[in-house]
Order: sequence, then C-alpha cells, then structure tokens
Amino acid sequence: MRSRRLKNEINVVPYIDVMLVLLVIFMVTAPMMTTASIDVPSVGKAAQPPVEALQVIVRADRTLALLAPGKSERPLSRSELVQEIASAQRRNPEQAVLIAGDRNVRYQAVLEVMDDLQRQQVKRIGLLVQPSDR
Repeated sequence: MRSRRLKNEINVVPYIDVMLVLLVIFMVTAPMMTTASIDVPSVGKAAQPPVEALQVIVRADRTLALLAPGKSERPLSRSELVQEIASAQRRNPEQAVLIAGDRNVRYQAVLEVMDDLQRQQVKRIGLLVQPSDR
C-alpha cells in the first residue's frame, strides 16, 4: 500500500477572485468620489489686511509690540499685550488681530502669542505676510 503525501501548496484561485471583485468595485466607485481641493495660502497671493486690525509684532529677539489703528507702535510685555487686546475686544468683539512675526523669529514665539490670544477668546486671528516681489 502506498502512503499518502501531504500537498503543501496554497490554492490562490479564491484570492484572485476576491481581488478582481475588489478591483471592479474600486473602478466603479472611484469616479463618484468628490475630491476636495485645498487652497494653501502663498505669500504671492497675500490678501490685504483689514483696515482696523490690531497688529501684534513679534521681533527676532522675542520682544512684542502692539500697533493699533491710528496710534504709534509701542513695546509691551506678554501680560500687558493680553490686557490691551482684551480691552480692545470688549469694545469691539469682531476686531481682527494680526500677528506679524519677524522672518528670523522662532515659530514657537508666534504660537505662544497666538495661544494667548485664543485663551482670551479672540475670534479673528490672522498672520500678516507681505507679498513677494516675484
């Protein structure tokens, strides 16, 4: 009597069938998908800042200054800056605040100012950029 040998092969035919069904499903549904386009802001297409916006200036040495409409620029500490902006927001809650960071300032310094403004529930915060000369 002959002994039976075990067959050590994998039958791949069912896997190919499943893959073909998935391929057909993806080919049918792909044209129905709506793609989202993200308009990433660039410096070349910078919008003009609102006329009555407060400007927070963050210099390369991490000192802060506030430039209010119709007033001159004045240096402030972070706590004074938060108090000034809070009082301006009480007068006009929709007034925009623009953060103008120096080109050489660390990103962390700009984020700290933005975080302070968000804690004061400032609704309109933006980053001030200048258009390139290209």
